[in-house]
Amino acid sequence: MSTTRRHTMLAATAATGALVLSACGGGTGANQADGGSSGGDKATTITLMAAEYSKDNTKAFWDSFAKEYKSKYGYTLNVNVVSWDNIDQQSSTMIQNNQPPDILNLNAYASYAKDGLLYSADDVLPSEAKSDILPTFVKYGTYDGKFYGFPDLSSARALFYNTDLFGKAGISAPPKTWAELEADAQKIKATGNVGYAMPLGPEEAQGEFSMWLFNNGGDWKTDGTWAINSDKNVETLTFMKKLASEGVTQGNPARTNRADAFDLFKSGKAGMVVGFSPLAGDLDKDGTVKYAVAPFPSNDGSESKTFGVTDYLMAFKKKGNQDAVKAFYELYYSKDQINTFIEKEGFLPVTTSGLEYFQKDDKLKVYLDTLPNARLTPTDDPTWDKIKLAVQQNLGAAITGDPKAVLDKLQQTAESEG
Repeated sequence: MSTTRRHTMLAATAATGALVLSACGGGTGANQADGGSSGGDKATTITLMAAEYSKDNTKAFWDSFAKEYKSKYGYTLNVNVVSWDNIDQQSSTMIQNNQPPDILNLNAYASYAKDGLLYSADDVLPSEAKSDILPTFVKYGTYDGKFYGFPDLSSARALFYNTDLFGKAGISAPPKTWAELEADAQKIKATGNVGYAMPLGPEEAQGEFSMWLFNNGGDWKTDGTWAINSDKNVETLTFMKKLASEGVTQGNPARTNRADAFDLFKSGKAGMVVGFSPLAGDLDKDGTVKYAVAPFPSNDGSESKTFGVTDYLMAFKKKGNQDAVKAFYELYYSKDQINTFIEKEGFLPVTTSGLEYFQKDDKLKVYLDTLPNARLTPTDDPTWDKIKLAVQQNLGAAITGDPKAVLDKLQQTAESEG
């Protein structure tokens, strides 16, 4: 699986995932089990269902981890690595049948936390591990005041720009404001290329829009209330429509998925695109496109905000498994384990010690500098998956329609779900 494909799945839940997660409302019965170690036998074997980030690294890491886990704690870890194409359906079926894995690696947790199926950090996360996790990930992993969504790895976005096309267009530095981005895109268009590759297709429209709205002082929610159609967000989407109307983007942004935008940039035909470290890995491997990376510009030139993404290692309450689960997290969040996994998969850290470890790679600096203050989509809201699906399917309509009307409709969807 390519880095683009595997992080497409990291950043965006498939439509089937959104549907099956919604089926969990009302509980599955798993929360009826005694999750503690008191009463009955303690578990000596637990199961991990892990998402496959790459063919070469994911299973190899978890198999090695299982050996270390057995050697250090005496517990057996059964490892089940599943492709992102299938893990939503498989895990949901298991949970509905009251047979959840002990540990599940997935990109949504709040629905299960709401149903009382998960251990919180107070139950299973060693204090040293919790104190090391970056506060932004603790924030978005917290539901109803308790920390359930334990992050395994992360990514953050930045502005990639083609230095050859910038030179050809007479641009000496990356833009720091939206006005500068617009002007630069016009200059690149004049050279016969795409100024800015804008993916608002169904793959990950919420990711592209997040990067823009965060950098205009907007957000998905404000003080716990949905704010999708806020004045700031309407202003943001209207500006994005303006770029498309001026022809400085590729044709039909509403149907362009992120993988397509990346391919356009990797072909040397686009001047700018929002990207992340796996895109850099692909570009470096190919070596034909000269590029640089900068913080994404804000509307008014203020400090850039970045859009972050993480997946979770959540723990299901099952009779007698608490001690074995706690040992799992103690080992995973040790520096030699978590940083090895993240490095091999080509992503970014989720811990303070990880930030220090990855400072050795100068190419990651632009991400690492902004990661501690990264903003995420509202994954702590159990209804987010349904709302995200509506965003993915409908946001692009604003490019040829009325941005305010599109956001108003999405706001109505969010309020009805909430």
